[in-house]
Amino acid sequence: MTVSILGIESSCDETAAAVVQDGYLLSSVIATQDVHRSYGGVVPELASRAHQQNIVPVVDKALKDAGLKPDQIDGLAFTRGPGLMGALLVGTSFAKGLSLALGKPLIEVNHLQAHILVHFIKEHNKPVHQPDFPFLCLLVSGGHTQLVKINNHLSMEVLGSTLDDAAGEAFDKCAKLMQLPYPGGPVIDRLASEGNPTAFSFSKPRIPGLDFSFSGLKTSFLYLLQEKVKENPSFIEKHLPDLCASLQYTIVDILAEKVVTAAHQSGIHQIALAGGVAANSGLQKKMQALATEFGWELFIPPARFTTDNAAMIAITGYYKFREKMFSGHDTVPVTRSE
Repeated sequence: MTVSILGIESSCDETAAAVVQDGYLLSSVIATQDVHRSYGGVVPELASRAHQQNIVPVVDKALKDAGLKPDQIDGLAFTRGPGLMGALLVGTSFAKGLSLALGKPLIEVNHLQAHILVHFIKEHNKPVHQPDFPFLCLLVSGGHTQLVKINNHLSMEVLGSTLDDAAGEAFDKCAKLMQLPYPGGPVIDRLASEGNPTAFSFSKPRIPGLDFSFSGLKTSFLYLLQEKVKENPSFIEKHLPDLCASLQYTIVDILAEKVVTAAHQSGIHQIALAGGVAANSGLQKKMQALATEFGWELFIPPARFTTDNAAMIAITGYYKFREKMFSGHDTVPVTRSE
């Protein structure tokens, strides 16, 4: 029996829809909201309005690209959370309405779980390279930083998470301090390639166990800028590549140390990356070096699957559909993980 799942993603500032059939991606459409760039971050109300404008054409294109009519879909997967409440409401409401209209089951998806399951998206005419269970996944994005043990597609154990800011948030906020455009993470990554990663040193947290913290690093970065700019108003401009390289080096080092600890403690040597920061070249190089040193098998998703997308929602919905894990139409969005 062929199973086709329509996935809908609207947790933040990407309106996305995708169709997965028997684990294979048939289509993936994303409408990006550029309006937030001028504000230096996502404005929730503007995000909600943009989702309302985009969701119908995005879903329509995803179905057409997949070569399917709406009534040929077997189930509708949607992001329940975590995310921005107004943005989530648009996707949730649309999925509920379409589910009722088509008489198809509704499948709620946890956004973080979906980021991890991108490793199981298959594409026609492309080699399949998927981790075996159990494996460890470092999930790093603008809103979340977690170390997760994946026992199977639908069973995951969080080993460590951030106690304050996420790694991606640290990148973006430090970028803003340097007056770099939003989103700042990719800009820092590009400039870091031109700088010296040991030019400046920043505070690294001493957090026991496998949890993370990035608030101290941000404060350390701020204080350094304030001190140096007082001495030389053009300090940031003159040392921008070195600042970016040193900041990236520190963030990557914090992340890598916890992964090494988790791998040693668990004895698991299959390591995966997920989330927007997984596309960071510094993190990828560091993890590749560690994989060589410790004999890990490393899994890095394609760049287009690291940021928010609906392909990850659809693949998660596919695995939940197979287990008949359906949701009621009284399901409401959640801004935080439950």
